[in-house]
Amino acid sequence: MKQIFPLGLLYLLFAQVTGNYAQSRYPVLSASGNHDEIPKKLTSQYMPVIGVWVWTQQELQQDGYKLFIDQACNHSPFNLLIPFLRFPDQEVVEEKVHDQVKLAADYAVERNIALVADLDIRSARRAFSNKYPDELQQMLRIKEVLLTGSDSVEAVVPSLDLNDHYTDGRITHHVPLSASLLRVCSYQNTTEGIIQETIRDITPACKLVYLSKDSVKVNIPAVRLKEQRQTHACIMVSFTHLYPDIYAPHLMEFQRDIIRQYADVRLAGVCKDEWGYPPYYPRFYRSGINDFWYSRQCALAYAEKTGGRDLLNDCLLMAKGFKGEEAERQMAINHFMEMSLHRNTQLESDFYNTVKEVFGPEAAVTVHATWWPYPDLSEFRKNGLDWWASRRDWAQTDEITPFAVRTALCKKWGSPVWYNMYYKKDLPEQVWSSVLAGGRINYLPFQSLLDSQIMRAECRVRLLNYISNSPLDCPVAVIFGHAAAMNWAGPGYNDVGMELVDSLWKKGYRTDLIPTSEIENGSLAINADGYIVYGDQCYRAVVLYHPEYEKRSTADFFSRADRGKTELFRTGSWTKDFNAVPVDGCNLLPESMMGSDDIPNTLHNVLESLKKQGVPIQTPATGIIDNRNFGLRDFEHSSCSPPTTGFCRLIDGTVIHAAGTRNISGDTIKGDLNIGDYTASVDAVGVFAIRVDEKGKLQALAAGSLKSFRNGDFEINLEERLDIALWVDPEGEWHGVIQGGDGFVPDELAGISNDWVYLSLPVPPQ
Repeated sequence: MKQIFPLGLLYLLFAQVTGNYAQSRYPVLSASGNHDEIPKKLTSQYMPVIGVWVWTQQELQQDGYKLFIDQACNHSPFNLLIPFLRFPDQEVVEEKVHDQVKLAADYAVERNIALVADLDIRSARRAFSNKYPDELQQMLRIKEVLLTGSDSVEAVVPSLDLNDHYTDGRITHHVPLSASLLRVCSYQNTTEGIIQETIRDITPACKLVYLSKDSVKVNIPAVRLKEQRQTHACIMVSFTHLYPDIYAPHLMEFQRDIIRQYADVRLAGVCKDEWGYPPYYPRFYRSGINDFWYSRQCALAYAEKTGGRDLLNDCLLMAKGFKGEEAERQMAINHFMEMSLHRNTQLESDFYNTVKEVFGPEAAVTVHATWWPYPDLSEFRKNGLDWWASRRDWAQTDEITPFAVRTALCKKWGSPVWYNMYYKKDLPEQVWSSVLAGGRINYLPFQSLLDSQIMRAECRVRLLNYISNSPLDCPVAVIFGHAAAMNWAGPGYNDVGMELVDSLWKKGYRTDLIPTSEIENGSLAINADGYIVYGDQCYRAVVLYHPEYEKRSTADFFSRADRGKTELFRTGSWTKDFNAVPVDGCNLLPESMMGSDDIPNTLHNVLESLKKQGVPIQTPATGIIDNRNFGLRDFEHSSCSPPTTGFCRLIDGTVIHAAGTRNISGDTIKGDLNIGDYTASVDAVGVFAIRVDEKGKLQALAAGSLKSFRNGDFEINLEERLDIALWVDPEGEWHGVIQGGDGFVPDELAGISNDWVYLSLPVPPQ
């Protein structure tokens, strides 16, 4: 055996060892301390192990950050921590917070840990409100009341107390600050909608009984004889909340200033978490009041987009519908929801670009755009379902976001893996299930995860980061109509095709879920070989799901894909364009696209196509992720997930076997395994990954607690189990990493390569 060299300079030189698969996505921050210590962390050349650090008042005390950084350094593999800076009485723009983050970042660098701070404007809401009191978010609430005809009617419109993760504990909610009565209208309402010509503005005739931030009470006088046809009235009230207006003229500037304020801090990046409008929960839909995000600037933007239409009038149209004006209502909804998508995307992009401008092109922009962990009506209202357009350096989701979204985001952002923020009791299962879907856990909070078994599992999983820079291979894409899914007056509302997606995952065919807006913005493309592609992913089959209200760009895209190598399918009709004008959309699509009106037929047709093409399956997704561990009020969705033992395939051909069903730290993987047309014999624990060339010759290997391995004439037999990663560079030279052990290279491995480095395991906490 020989000792691995050089230990003293190892951490500084580590990034140079495996350049073939390196991915530098966040800056290397130089430490001035002692480098003789054997590193426990990955370097910034490789996808990191991420944990969230929720700051409290303790971290703001003198040296209050040191304990937690020391814990992460000594007892975990985390090399990237995300401080959430959300306090009841301090905001991120305050000097005290800035200075403490700076000290913490310096200390973390000395412990070989990088920080990506949470510098969101929502952690400076009071500062924004003080500077721009007229640029706060409003909620328009429309309450309909029945008119008696002979007696006056009094009605109360209450405000909502909006709270989310940015207002946990004692932090002030996104509370209402003031109210304004905008309009009272009377009209004749029928089962077919409001009769438009009967609408009257009766605001001057009404009495404002009281107006406060909590509620507004209005007295509506008895209907006059000439207006006896009026059956209903609606009260339109806007409440201003402690939250920046999404359309605020100074919003971007204020956000940029926060980021620039921290330019002197040694951060590896900045995060943005669940951006969008304030939270709006499913229970609010049952209140009997129609709500819209509203502001003067929003109304101006709407008028500009729609050729001068009045947003207040159209909110009544969108809420109740006018008799005989179904198409106009659908058109208004399409434009209103697309505005939300585009504006929130614009804000996300400006945030991303500012971070790069301030901290450099390698600075990491992290954490998820997903809020409600499912693509449904709650997320539509939050941000226009902008997940695929909200740029991050690595694919990011949280909680029980469907796996098909996670894998798609990898393709969009060129991310080898996705990170899903997770923190519930089934965490061990999620660690292993995620591996089989090409992902990792972003641990929240990291302090609660100093469990030696989970950390051992994560250390085995991180070996995969050395040998591949490629995401999960998903041969199918379901491309859903973005407008149709968000239009509550249309036939495809609140349906993005998850039933079809789950059915394919359960059959062993990994499938990406993508909105049609990714066609319009150019992210979906057709490559020179005739495949529809999303990033590096070539699709063997694509389903256009519910194309109602699509634009001509969608038809043009699939026409270009006609006669290509991707098999095309359609579920649902296309009878109206984006402006709800009648169109024979199905005839705009290529004849080769096989259409169906139901999911079972589409599923059958896709499966037949994949089988004819010889597309191999991966381990069927027999698991379920749902609300059982969350208790998330009114969350009723479930979606499929891979099991905790099985195999998957990456785009570059790497095959990963994972096993963590019986033991949290990993189960034994032993026997002969199929690697495409070839086989390999292995005895390892937790993870085993292999990539071979077209002749079956080994190109890369990663294994937890490896005992033996054989592939063709390549063989390893170890006296003691070791975690190893091994790969060959383009020049044919072998390089390797040993994790754990005694710091020496066994003769068996020394005969393979002279270039081995050592990575120590974290010390379990006492």
